[in-house]
Amino acid sequence: MIVELTNEVIPEHEIVERVTTPESGAVLTFRGVVRNHHRGRSVEKLDYTAYPEMALTQMNVIATALRERWPLHEVAIVHRLGTLAIGEASIFIALSLSHREAGFEALQYAIDVFKEIVPIWKKEHFSDGESEWVHQGA
Repeated sequence: MIVELTNEVIPEHEIVERVTTPESGAVLTFRGVVRNHHRGRSVEKLDYTAYPEMALTQMNVIATALRERWPLHEVAIVHRLGTLAIGEASIFIALSLSHREAGFEALQYAIDVFKEIVPIWKKEHFSDGESEWVHQGA
């Protein structure tokens, strides 16, 4: 299992290579990116911060649950911290398994539960100069 927080650009290709096994017939990924709007307001950038120890613990809980519920070969969950520009990846999840069907359900579960239980917060900076902290799941 790969469970990480990083202040660097997420190495997506490297992660895909690391989760790919000889038994894998499918590698599914989710790439969450910074969008340029939220609730009708123009967003210029986001700042992500976390309670690292608890975030990693909860990310491991998700990865373990994924492996217990679905026939996965490997799991990777990586979230970026710090200031991110529009279009940059904030989260990358990769799953490898023999067949794709179960992977789609597992991937949906992973991102939904992540947003519910992992203590990561984001501060949105708007084009009008204002900024505000937003619930991670928003």
